[in-house]
Amino acid sequence: MTQLTKHEPHTIYIKPSKGLAALNLRDLWVYRELIFFMVWRDVKVKYKQTLLGMAWAVIQPVMTMLVFTFLFDKVAKLPTEGIPYQVFSFTALLPWGLFVVALNQGSRSLVAHNNMVTKIYFPRLILPISSVFSGLVDFAIAFVILVILMFYYQVTPAWNLLWTLPLFLLLAIVTALGVALWLSAINVQYRDVNQALPFLTQFWLFATPVAYSASVIPAKWQVLYFLNPMAGVVNGFRWSLLGVGSGPDITLWVSTGISILIFVSGLFYFRSMEKTFADTI
Repeated sequence: MTQLTKHEPHTIYIKPSKGLAALNLRDLWVYRELIFFMVWRDVKVKYKQTLLGMAWAVIQPVMTMLVFTFLFDKVAKLPTEGIPYQVFSFTALLPWGLFVVALNQGSRSLVAHNNMVTKIYFPRLILPISSVFSGLVDFAIAFVILVILMFYYQVTPAWNLLWTLPLFLLLAIVTALGVALWLSAINVQYRDVNQALPFLTQFWLFATPVAYSASVIPAKWQVLYFLNPMAGVVNGFRWSLLGVGSGPDITLWVSTGISILIFVSGLFYFRSMEKTFADTI
């Protein structure tokens, strides 16, 4: 005769995830098709019912370049390290344009899609991520104009450094996404972000070596200046494309470290606030 054994009851403990597991980044892969759809949707909505369509991706940086050329080249006569100013400034406007998309579209992404946030489940990270990735379309179009400018002004690329360009593009995406994560999460609770964006964009532009060379900053202030992560991104773009600038030195590592810090802290802050989005938005 078989003797039946009585099983002791089990206790199940449910605890919140900690560390990287709390980010649950695997969901991004599961919902990868939604990311592609949102990127495509953002691009279509941006240029829907516009007369010039995607030509705006060219007009905006070109007009900015022309204004900078008059003010900083013809009037102020700032040094450009032997590169025609048009090419010098437009090279910096490429990563800057990607960053501006993150500031403007990424920070408003949650509020703009409040119907999705309040009604269905999906990783909320998809919204700021898709906003940043949609900026890559404008980046690619503007990059063609840069190639044309370099050909017109007979500027030879730094062929031996071009392999580093994808690395600086990745750094630009990391920086842009980190800022977008912070601002989008804050914007859900405090709509002051919308009021501060124009000022923040303008201030950050002149605090970044877009219209001028980072070499005009005194040596004793260089490390402090490069606490601005976009300073390292812009300087890196010029170095990898044109061979000018300081290249990978202590200032670049300072900017890179700040970019990674903003990105990682933005991820954790966004995830910590995510459970309140549907109720607050």
